[in-house]
Amino acid sequence: MAPYVDSEVGRLATVLLHRPGAELARLTPRNNDSLLFDAIPWVGRAQEEHDQFAQALRDRGVEVLYLGQLLEETLSVPEARVALTESVLADPRLGDNLRGRVSAHLADLDPRELALVLQAGLAHEEVKPGPGKPGGLVYELMDRHEFVIDPLPNLLFTRDSSVWVRNQVAVTSLAMPARGRETTLTQAIYTHHPRFAGTELLYTPALENVEGGDVLLLAPDVLAIGVGERTTPAGAERLARRIFAAGLAHTILAVPIAQERATMHLDTVCTMVDVDAVVMYPNIADTLRAYPVTGGFDGEPRVGAARPFIEAAAEAMGIDRLRIIDTGLDPVTAEREQWDDGNNTLALAPRLCVAYERNVETNAQLERAGIEVIAISGSELGSGRGGPRCMSCPIERTPLPAGNAR
Repeated sequence: MAPYVDSEVGRLATVLLHRPGAELARLTPRNNDSLLFDAIPWVGRAQEEHDQFAQALRDRGVEVLYLGQLLEETLSVPEARVALTESVLADPRLGDNLRGRVSAHLADLDPRELALVLQAGLAHEEVKPGPGKPGGLVYELMDRHEFVIDPLPNLLFTRDSSVWVRNQVAVTSLAMPARGRETTLTQAIYTHHPRFAGTELLYTPALENVEGGDVLLLAPDVLAIGVGERTTPAGAERLARRIFAAGLAHTILAVPIAQERATMHLDTVCTMVDVDAVVMYPNIADTLRAYPVTGGFDGEPRVGAARPFIEAAAEAMGIDRLRIIDTGLDPVTAEREQWDDGNNTLALAPRLCVAYERNVETNAQLERAGIEVIAISGSELGSGRGGPRCMSCPIERTPLPAGNAR
C-alpha cells in the first residue's frame, strides 16, 4: 500500500526501523560523547532487545522495513551509488591523496559491503595504501583510532531523519555534526528505491535544522513542532510554510522546549497514546507553551499569541480537552522515568502503545488510564537517549476517521 500518515495513533501498518549493527560496535569511551551516546552499549544485547521490539510490532500485524536492507537494495541503482559515494568523498578532511584511496576502496565493494561501510564507517586501519603508493600526508598524520568515514550509531533512531505527513515525506536536517550524514542515506532510499517511487519530498537536508523527534502529528490537519536543541525556529517556520503550501495541515503549534540533553526533542516530554490523550512529563505540563501558526493568504505563516500547549492543542484538534497521563507518580520517579524515555511511547493504535518495561510507574499510569502497554526491554537501546518512538518511523497508518472519532 502507499505510504500515508495523518496522526500519531492511527493503526500502524508499516514502519521503518534500523537494527543496530557494526556501527554500534564502533563506540568507545574515546568517542561516545561526540557520537551522542551516554554509555557504551552491549551490542549483542542491544540487537536482542531490538529484535524483541520488531517482533512485538509484527505480532500486532505491522510490516517492519529495515533501513539497512533498503539501503543495500538502493545501492543497486547506479545513480544512488554515485550520489552516496560522492557524499562521503566530499569530506574536506580527506585531501586529494586519501580521497583517491577511499574512492578506489569503495569502488571495489558490492552493494551489501558498501551499505555496511556507509553505516558503520571506515576506520583508518581499514584503508591501506595501494602497491607502490604512499599513504599521503593526511593518512600518515591521522591517529590510528580515527575514522576516515565516520560511523553512524544514531541510525538506530529512524524517527529523526524523516517524517511522513500524509503521503509526502520530510527528509530532515539534523543539527548535530555526528548525525548529518544519516539523511543522505534516507534521502537516497526515498528517491531511488522502487518501494518509494514517485514520493514527494516535503523537506530536504539542505534546509534549516528540523528533526523528526520534534514533530508530532496531533490529529489530521494539526501538527506540533518542538523548537529547542535540535529544531530551530527557522526550521519550524520553513517546514510550516511547506506544509501549508501543500495543503497538509490547517494549524501547526510551535512549542519551545528546554535546550537540554534530557529534553532534546518534543517527544522526550510528550507523546500521544490516544486520539485525545498524551503521556507527558508533569514538571512541564503547566509551563509548556505553544504558538499557533496558520497559513496566510499570501503563503506566509501567521503566528498567534503563545498559549498553554494543552489548551492550544485541544482547540486546534477540535476536542474539548487533551487528557494528560503523567510520567511516574511523584517528582523523583517522574524525573527518573522521563530520563529513561518514559514519555517516548510508540502508539500502534488508539489506546495501544509500546514502552520500555523499566518505566514501571509510568506504564502503570497508562494502564490505569485505559491504555494497553506492550512493554519491551531497553537497557542497552536506551544508551543513545531514545525510546520506542525514537526508534521507529511510521510509513503507513490507517487514517483517523473525521472528527477524530474513536
